Amino acid sequence: MPDQPSLGIVLLNLGTPDEPTPGAIRRYLSEFLSDRRVVNLPRFIWLPILYLFILNVRPKKIVGKYQLIWGRKDSPLRTIMNVLASRTEAAVINNLHSGSIIVRAAMTYGKPSITDVISEMVEVGVQRYIFIPLFPQYSAATVGASFDKVARALEQMTNVPPSRFISGYHDKDSYIHALTKSIERYRAFRDEQTLLLFSFHGIPQSQADQGDPYPEECARTAELVAHNLGLAPHQWCLSFQSRFGPAKWLTPYTDETLARLPSEGITRVLVICPGFATECLETLEEIKILNREIFMDAGGIAFKYVKALNATAAHVNVMKDLVSTHLYPAE
Repeated sequence: MPDQPSLGIVLLNLGTPDEPTPGAIRRYLSEFLSDRRVVNLPRFIWLPILYLFILNVRPKKIVGKYQLIWGRKDSPLRTIMNVLASRTEAAVINNLHSGSIIVRAAMTYGKPSITDVISEMVEVGVQRYIFIPLFPQYSAATVGASFDKVARALEQMTNVPPSRFISGYHDKDSYIHALTKSIERYRAFRDEQTLLLFSFHGIPQSQADQGDPYPEECARTAELVAHNLGLAPHQWCLSFQSRFGPAKWLTPYTDETLARLPSEGITRVLVICPGFATECLETLEEIKILNREIFMDAGGIAFKYVKALNATAAHVNVMKDLVSTHLYPAE
């Protein structure tokens, strides 16, 4: 009989709609955009805007985008997360020579929820936890929101279990190494005429002004990878994508950067999105399709996208490294 799992490792991601339909997208956006960590405007201002306008308009506008990237059975994000969890479990068990560990994927918004995954683990006997939000660069809107959801799930338990929560890993050696190797696989990287663009998800400038360390951690990740690759300052740059609404977000914006580069004589780019652990709408549609079109229409000649770390061996190694760093002493 296999050992009863005593340690549960939960890999957290933002989430995805249940299916590529307006109704499912509306439910997902309602949960996501009503989180105070995500939109920190006063509720009496934001909620009417959200429920009267955004949730009535945006799902219909983006349903085609989701349908474009959706897999045969599920979203790429959820599919990849489940594979990553399975492979991480095998790697951690093999590394520790113990079968008393299980690894599962959970979503901050949508399914499977953090509460449901913890309940599943309780049923099979898990007694302690490691939570790993797959947001390497800390932001209150991602890591902070994940922590809130974990805390709410645990506070429902009479006997709160010992837990560790990993709050970012933007400069972790194994993570930087994985990004470096993923870039080196592309021949375009070896072309001195190609610019390497690091595109991170943006946050409102107001959140950064309140002390969120996200922009500094993004810059540090890019600097470390560029250093590992031996790139000079003129061979790479950093930008922020996925802004939403009229407020100012972190700059420079990715779409505006790609529209401008050809006029500056840069017609070949290699784009990587280090803040996205898995492929999702923002990488597959926004970067690979929409931003590629922007660049090529502006006079670009070559546009290449570096795949997310996904469920690769290198990414599994990052997860294993994070787990081994935060394991509890043997009981």
